[in-house]
Amino acid sequence: MPKHHELTCAELVELVTDYLEEVLSPGDSSRFEQHLVDCEDCTAYLEQMGQTILALGRLPVAAVPPAAMAELLSRFRDWRTGY
Repeated sequence: MPKHHELTCAELVELVTDYLEEVLSPGDSSRFEQHLVDCEDCTAYLEQMGQTILALGRLPVAAVPPAAMAELLSRFRDWRTGY
């Protein structure tokens, strides 16, 4: 990514996992954080992802019923494709 490139919301969503895992380059991390300064929606999304990770970190995968897991995965796919 060029240094002058500002992230779009869609680009931020694609990078959120790398950001939370602290594997973004310094330049990408800086652009990510700059986007958050001006975007309440992405800030809320990042907070929701953090809360989800905290919750899932305490919930063993085996504790999630297969039907619920399938529903969650389906909804995530629908969200990613814009419904």
